[in-house]
Amino acid sequence: MKYKELIDKMTLEEKASLCVGGDYWHSKAIERLDIPSITMSDGPHGLRVQKTKADNLGINESEISTCFPASSTIGNSWNKETAYMLGNTLGEEAAYEDVDIVLGPAINIKRTPLCGRNFEYFSEDPYLTGVLAREYVKGLQTNGVGACVKHFAANNQENRRRTINAVVDERTLREIYLKAFEKIVKEAKPWSIMSAYNKLNGTYCNENKELMNILRKEWEFNGLVITDWGAENDRVSGLIAGNEIEMPGGRGNGVEEIIEAVKNKKVSEEYLNEVVSRILEYAFKGAERETLKEYNRQEHHNIARKLAEDSIVLLKNDEDILPIKNKKVAVIGDMAKRPRYQGAGSSTINPYKLTNLLDCLKEQGIECSYAQGYERIESENDVTLREEAIDVAKNSELVILCVGLTENFESEGMDRFTLDIPSNQNKLIEEICKVNKKVVIVLSNGSPILMPWKDDVQAIITGYLGGEAGAEAMVNCLTGKVNPSGKLAETYPLSLEDTPCYKYYPGTEVSVEYKESIYVGYRYYDKI
Repeated sequence: MKYKELIDKMTLEEKASLCVGGDYWHSKAIERLDIPSITMSDGPHGLRVQKTKADNLGINESEISTCFPASSTIGNSWNKETAYMLGNTLGEEAAYEDVDIVLGPAINIKRTPLCGRNFEYFSEDPYLTGVLAREYVKGLQTNGVGACVKHFAANNQENRRRTINAVVDERTLREIYLKAFEKIVKEAKPWSIMSAYNKLNGTYCNENKELMNILRKEWEFNGLVITDWGAENDRVSGLIAGNEIEMPGGRGNGVEEIIEAVKNKKVSEEYLNEVVSRILEYAFKGAERETLKEYNRQEHHNIARKLAEDSIVLLKNDEDILPIKNKKVAVIGDMAKRPRYQGAGSSTINPYKLTNLLDCLKEQGIECSYAQGYERIESENDVTLREEAIDVAKNSELVILCVGLTENFESEGMDRFTLDIPSNQNKLIEEICKVNKKVVIVLSNGSPILMPWKDDVQAIITGYLGGEAGAEAMVNCLTGKVNPSGKLAETYPLSLEDTPCYKYYPGTEVSVEYKESIYVGYRYYDKI
């Protein structure tokens, strides 16, 4: 062992303490032996550093950082350089904030478009996911900052994610749900992997020996396995399976449980020493990194814009209505002023500089008349807002309608129940199309939606969730300064019933069976 001499100086209590978080964002430090803690921070598309009140749902405010486009957006770039640039730039900010491990990228496969956390995932395809996430990890780790690739494994729904048993046959597991993890482990050498909340074939992922043996023995992963926050159910079983650190600190009696297991010979002290040695390796690896004294926030904002520009997808453009040729347009939609630029939950970023589409259009010399059009949460006020929007649209040469999924449709901890966008937005589009035929739809969405109005509008363009500079990127595409060269990284079904796992998702109260096998996304549609 690399740290045998240091480990020999440690008491059993000190060794056990390293295996349980010191607090919400740090592993345990041992001052008498100059052993530093490991500092962690949420990602994946920006840092969520919390120096006061800590949480894992994005409730309490975090330090200001650049909000980059979400991974679902980056997936549409199909560009390795784009993914690398995201990781590298994020790594600079982590080095500035003294963060040792960023909790990302999230690489779970989009089994169903209803998963509420799909905005954090790259694609329905394991190869595309693996290539982009590999480059992200490489870019991040060039800064001496580690990645924590998550969520290992088969965490494909938020519904009952802490208790659900994912029942997956071995071929499907290896070809679809483990393939991206394997590629990243072998080709990018991430510092750590985060174990998922759910069970896999009857055993919680963190305590699942079969799953951990694939990671450790087959793929020869030598990094850390860190639990998702609160995912540990049996600290000793997790330790035996191959988990180094339970996060966060303060769950319960993890330290005492490990001590008792060693004393009772359930866990050998030699094995515990090996676990501690791996923890020490990454604690010291982080401590060796020089703190970045400063970085150019505006430059990082510009990079966020470039990433968003690389990922915008033009879905329809009848009669070449785009790029905009008019200098006077109607801009309609609450999201034009208050952008939907990121998902909700643990990846919620406190952005450096948030831009909106209405202001960006005006900055490019386009005269805009504006109407809100709808409420974010449907209410009786929608009728009045819709009537105001119709009046604005009647007298305009071109209508730019900003719509999409709202914050309460896509979030960690909950799944969607429909593929529709909010009904007040669909109704608004329907009414606008009756009074103006030149309608451009600008979408903000982290995953597929139904578009019952697709034949009634002239253009549809999506920036997915473009981060703090997503509005600038979208306006650059609308005006022709940038070519929208993105391509969808997931399939858009015509109805929810058309999705391959429709009959099996979200399962029972106890389990969910992956009966569609390897036929996920385009594989299924190609087959039929």
